[in-house]
Amino acid sequence: MATTKIDNRTRWDTLHKNGPFPLKLFLTTKLEKNSSGLSGFEKYKDVAVEIQKLIQQAADSNEQFRAIGSKWSMSNIAHCKDRMHYNSYMNLKFPIFEGEMHQDSNYEHSNLFWFQCGNQIKEISLFLERRGKSLKTSGASNGQTIAGCISTGVHGSTIDVGSVQDYVVGLNLITGPNPEDNIYLERKSRPALRDTYVQNLNARVIRDDETFNAALVGLGSMGFIHGVVLEAENLFLLHRYVKKIDKAKALQLANTLDFSNYDPEIPGTDFRGVRPFHYKVFMNPYNTDEEKYAVEFIYKMKYYEDYKTDFGNPIPFQKEFVYLDLLYLFIKIAEKFPKSIPKLINLLKSSILPKEEKTTVGKLSEIFWDTGFQGKAFACSFGVDHTHSSKALELLAKLTREHPVPGIFAMRFIKKSEATMAFSKFPFTCMVEIDGIQWSDKEKIIGLKEYSKKLIGVLKDNDIPFTIHWGKNADWEFPGLVEHMYGNEVKKWKKIRNKLLTIPMQDVFSNAFLDSTKLSEPLAADEDLIV
Repeated sequence: MATTKIDNRTRWDTLHKNGPFPLKLFLTTKLEKNSSGLSGFEKYKDVAVEIQKLIQQAADSNEQFRAIGSKWSMSNIAHCKDRMHYNSYMNLKFPIFEGEMHQDSNYEHSNLFWFQCGNQIKEISLFLERRGKSLKTSGASNGQTIAGCISTGVHGSTIDVGSVQDYVVGLNLITGPNPEDNIYLERKSRPALRDTYVQNLNARVIRDDETFNAALVGLGSMGFIHGVVLEAENLFLLHRYVKKIDKAKALQLANTLDFSNYDPEIPGTDFRGVRPFHYKVFMNPYNTDEEKYAVEFIYKMKYYEDYKTDFGNPIPFQKEFVYLDLLYLFIKIAEKFPKSIPKLINLLKSSILPKEEKTTVGKLSEIFWDTGFQGKAFACSFGVDHTHSSKALELLAKLTREHPVPGIFAMRFIKKSEATMAFSKFPFTCMVEIDGIQWSDKEKIIGLKEYSKKLIGVLKDNDIPFTIHWGKNADWEFPGLVEHMYGNEVKKWKKIRNKLLTIPMQDVFSNAFLDSTKLSEPLAADEDLIV
């Protein structure tokens, strides 16, 4: 049987040291050993019973229970003060066969896979590649667990695909300790699996689009995500190149996402008029004299086996690149300067982002590889409609010059998500992000919470609709913030939470983050009727 180790703790922290946060108990569940002779399905069902037992124990103690994966979120969304459950040993994987498909499904069975919650993006990619498949997109790196990715809406790298949750077609939630609390969600409009397949895993089926969309980005508060069904695609290659282009052109492309008449002039290629898979603009807010922005272009290519013969192994090349992600870029710049934060900021005023102009070609998992930095860091990330991207960047950069912090900006672009509380809510969302290193109160510069409050304020004052990445640093206690960002979608989300969780279970699956954002407050009965 699955076993859980329970350790007494006093504190817990994120990967990038954004805490520490208080904690009572740290729980780690491991599956039954392979030597037991249990099948993968039997192990999956067995550990579900164990999780339900742990949920019951939390409820009996009037304590909160929260699943965590790789600790990548920089906000306190993953934290709860009582019982935190480490998921990474729960990493079973199941392909879906033709006879297991729903009779009305339009999905290709060979593209569907059931992954347990603790699977990391990196190991999912390896599993898929052995079968000639690939994830559709991933975040900037690969260390997050799949359940963590979708819970916070981790956005992908792709203009026309969306975020990680947007290729989830099924969701297995454990919403309480009772047998009927093991549920499997699909959209009614897009069924995937036979009822008998799901019932064999001791889960009951709910097919409802509104429920599924609300639970997708559930913020860890719709129950325990035990497994997800993902839609993959055939393997493909990505051609990556970073170059400096005129600032005006970089911003025009951002505002329009119209590449039909644009030639990136990448050596040895002809991408004239081709819409890129990924487009990212880097910007140092302190150097206002720089006339060119560094831009990352990534184009999708047909996969072929011997691509490394033509382009080399992309993994060793990663060590040569500075534009792996925004935080890594900033660290590579900052390491050349004094450790004094004010001096660093002052020197950034004359710092020019480095030139790269190196081609690399590889699979999705090879281009979006291991993260380059795991020290103390911060990140603020705002989603705006791409037509507002240059204006939002200008406003946020100007405010940053007025209230300097040790970080630099980038913009990425993603397709609208169907998830109710996804921050990628615009037809094409531009994520304007500033990443950098943490600083202390001794540095005599603005505090991170106050800085974030001003970022929120300047977008509101200029009537730019926005969202904020759930897993990034922000003043999450800003009055009316979530209602301002999502409007009536908040009530829809709460309505589904009321539907899936009893009031006692809502308390179990709440935390300080949900309290700060007022999302832990159930809808009143009359509001539920209105929604």
